Amino acid sequence: MDFGLSEEMRMLSDMAYKFAVNEIEPISEEADEQERYTPEIRKKAAENGLVGCWIPEEYGGSGVGFLGNAIVTEQLSRVDMGVGLNVIAASFGCENLYYYGTEEQKQHYLPPICSGETVCAGAYTEPNAGTDVAGYKARAVDKGEGFVLTGNKMFITNGTVCDWMVVQAITEPGEKAHKSFSQFIVPADADGVTRTKIKGKLGIRASDTAEIAFEEVWVPKENLIGTRGAGFYQLMHFFDTTRIFVAAQALGLSQACLDESVKYCRERTAFGKPLGSFQLSMQKLAEMWIRIEALRNMTYKAAVSLDSQKPDYHISAMSKYFGGQTAVFCANLAVELHGGYGYINEYKVQKWYRDAKILELYEGTKEAEIMALGRVLISR
Repeated sequence: MDFGLSEEMRMLSDMAYKFAVNEIEPISEEADEQERYTPEIRKKAAENGLVGCWIPEEYGGSGVGFLGNAIVTEQLSRVDMGVGLNVIAASFGCENLYYYGTEEQKQHYLPPICSGETVCAGAYTEPNAGTDVAGYKARAVDKGEGFVLTGNKMFITNGTVCDWMVVQAITEPGEKAHKSFSQFIVPADADGVTRTKIKGKLGIRASDTAEIAFEEVWVPKENLIGTRGAGFYQLMHFFDTTRIFVAAQALGLSQACLDESVKYCRERTAFGKPLGSFQLSMQKLAEMWIRIEALRNMTYKAAVSLDSQKPDYHISAMSKYFGGQTAVFCANLAVELHGGYGYINEYKVQKWYRDAKILELYEGTKEAEIMALGRVLISR
């Protein structure tokens, strides 16, 4: 098996990292402190083909596939996972449209995302149901020419800055949970939509997160995505895809923790010797490196499986699970290696420590991932 990247992918990786260093790093601290969304970065990234880069060229994207998108996600996350998310997640929810939408829907909604003109959101999670997708309560009642949508969504990325969103709601209340949901395109400025920004997050503060309320929102029938009643399965496919990018976020953040720790251990002295000369320091650095390399291979493998039309969703779940653990592990050791300095704003590792934890929570908790994988093994 060839584990090397093509020249095109190496160039994409270099370009994405340089973009992050030149454009994101200068505003990273300020965006984090002010919890400020960064549309100017998203628009510059779009000019470089980094927004929705997985989307095929026929719909306005760069057409670099899921591996290319994972690489871009990795490199942006090496600098700032929150601001990087404003670039990567501008197309969050478009996966549902790409796989299940009509040609007219794709042509209308996808190109403006890739050009940086508009932003999408995936409105799935609810106040009392996150990983428990079957427990969603939002409802869209059929009124003939359209649906009336009522319900609440929670922790929605891009919630207050999006132009439109993909909403999961019950349309078949008499059916079993897995056959009761449908998905809709809902304009963010539609009558009855109320969006409230969530402040005070532990990490990824530059990323916009919101609570959204739908109060008898009119949704035309042409805004239905895919097959009515198949929304649950469409959403599961969506998560099978996006978990790879959570793993890529973890990969980038973990690599940053290692790079910064190696640098610090070379420069910092203790007892008259470089910190890196002590065996315990070397052990911590080596363990970080080992996990990162394992995560990189797992993440790239999952992305390549999608691009080759032979998706391995078990690897996607594994990479997401292992990615969250690796990021938390590396961020924790990075703070330990920096000692007291790792606890103050002057050093980047304290921010990465705060950012890391979300990787074990969103797109399916680590507990959900490990239980799903366990059931696969037992059922074989």
